[in-house]
Amino acid sequence: MIKNDYHHGNLKDDFLKIAFDFIAKEDIEKLTLKILSDATGTSRSAIYRHFSSKEELIETMIQKGFDDFDAFVSPPLKDKEKPLIDRFYQSAKAYLEFAKQNPNIYRLLFGNKYAKIREATLSIKDDDCSGFASLKQAIEEGQKSGILKKEDSFIRTILIWSSLHGLSSLIIDGFMDIDKLSDELFENMFTDMISASVTNKIKFISNIPFGDGILKPTKIF
Repeated sequence: MIKNDYHHGNLKDDFLKIAFDFIAKEDIEKLTLKILSDATGTSRSAIYRHFSSKEELIETMIQKGFDDFDAFVSPPLKDKEKPLIDRFYQSAKAYLEFAKQNPNIYRLLFGNKYAKIREATLSIKDDDCSGFASLKQAIEEGQKSGILKKEDSFIRTILIWSSLHGLSSLIIDGFMDIDKLSDELFENMFTDMISASVTNKIKFISNIPFGDGILKPTKIF
C-alpha cells in the first residue's frame, strides 16, 4: 500500500490513472473503489468525495476514455496539409491501433456492458465524441471538393465507423486468430470503404485504389 503520496489537489486524477492502469491488465468487473483506496492509502471517504459509487467512477472513465480516444484518432483528420485520402487512412489506422493497444478500455467505451451510462452522458449527434465529428466533417469536406459522393454524411460516417469497429472487435477478442491477418484485412477494408465513397471522376483518375500516387496513403504505423 502506498501512503501519503496522493494527498494533494490531483487526487481525482490519481484515482482515474489507477483505475485505467488496473483495467489495462484486468477485467473492469474486478475494479472496485477499495482498490483505489488501497493503492493510494486514502480512506474510503476520500474516494466518495470524488466518486459516490463505482457507477460514477465508470461514467468518469468513459468520458475520459473518449477524450483520449478522440485525441488519438482526430488529429490526422484535421491535418489539412495532407491529402484527404491520406488523412482518412491515417485516422482509420489510428482507430485500429487504439483498440489493439487498449482492448479493455475499448470494450468499456464501445461495449454493451455500460451502454446505459455511455448513452446517458454522450451523444454522437451533439459532437460529444469529437472523433466521430471529425470524421463526419472530413467527409463533408470531401463532398464539397468533389472527391466524395454527395450523400448523407451522417450515414456514411456510421458506415465507416461500423467497419472499423467490427474489425477492431474481432481482433481484440481473438476471433479465429484474425489478428494474424489484421494488416491485410485493414488494407482491403479501407480500399472498399474509399471505393464506395469516391466520385466517378476520382475512380477514373485512379483505375485501382491509390494507384496513381496522388491518392496513395502515406503509412504512419
